[in-house]
Amino acid sequence: MILEIADDQRVRTLTLNRPDVLNAFNDELYFATATALNEAAADPEVAVVLLTGAGRAFSAGNDLNEMQRRITDPEFNEKGSHFSTMIQALADFPKPLIIAVNGVGVGIGATILGYADLAFMSSTARLKTPFTSLGVAPEAASSYLLPRLMGRQNAAWLLLSSEWVGAEEARAMGLVWKVCEPDDLLPEARRHAEILAARPISSLMAVKQTIIAPTREGIAAATERENGHFSVLMGAAANAAALADFTGRGK
Repeated sequence: MILEIADDQRVRTLTLNRPDVLNAFNDELYFATATALNEAAADPEVAVVLLTGAGRAFSAGNDLNEMQRRITDPEFNEKGSHFSTMIQALADFPKPLIIAVNGVGVGIGATILGYADLAFMSSTARLKTPFTSLGVAPEAASSYLLPRLMGRQNAAWLLLSSEWVGAEEARAMGLVWKVCEPDDLLPEARRHAEILAARPISSLMAVKQTIIAPTREGIAAATERENGHFSVLMGAAANAAALADFTGRGK
């Protein structure tokens, strides 16, 4: 099962479960995560969703082998991607979303934090958005959400540099709320999730709605801009060379 789902005290925990590839998102995992978020939104017994990863990583981001296939296999590429399905589910999610970054978070494994209401991070975890090193554009409305969350210059460094950011630096930047020792991460995230889950769901949803309502148009516009740049850059010389190097096909 590529996504584990567990319920306890009105908290639904979603665990990305492709540990052999550091929980990289392939199309199946994008769709499974989107479906789980939509089902949690509709379930009157779920007050809060907690998202984390299995094994030593949170998520290594987009499955680059699958991205390479999209460039080289037109028939596969024509099938489209459920990446946008998951982003829409995140943007629409009407209840508190808590993310516990248990290990490395790369690409969407970092930009997904723009949709978190509360983000916890292991002290040993690291984050990176490798868009420039892959010769592509930002995604997941990160060009809009991260400057709002972190400030212009912090977001610019994260999105432009393709450099790693450690847990304490991520907290200082405002990308995550709390840093915990590895063994304390899930207990602390769950403790806060249960505090929220004890409140009336209708009230939680009203607060969430008032927080995110002003961002909806911005997310949609940023997504459209990013997708336009991404479609131009994906498969272009810099991106093709980076992916070929990663997959070993450039040797």
